[in-house]
Formats: sequence, C-alpha cells, structure tokens
Amino acid sequence: MTKYQIFRFACVALLWVALCIILLSRVEHVDFMVVFAIVASGVVVFVPLYKKYARNRKQ
Repeated sequence: MTKYQIFRFACVALLWVALCIILLSRVEHVDFMVVFAIVASGVVVFVPLYKKYARNRKQ
C-alpha cells in the first residue's frame, strides 16, 4: 500500500470510529441492536477496503 492509500484508509477508519462514538453517546442504553449496527457498519465499511487493497497486494 502506498502512503496515500494508508492515509485514505486511516481517514475512513477515523470517520467510522467518530460515528460509532456519536452513536454510543446518543443512546440511552447499549443493547443488541446498537452492537449489531456497529458491527454491521464495520463490515460494510472495511470488507470492501480489505478486498480492494489486501487482495491486490497478494497477487
């Protein structure tokens, strides 16, 4: 990965963490649906990035 790709990945990761913190600060109590939303959003955000950058590096 180039430095620019690492920077983009870090920006996306920090944005995702910030949104998760906002979500956790707004809910009254953490239940299964909140945890599921965080995990599902992480999968939606990071799996395509992994497929794009980590798989291409192996080939």
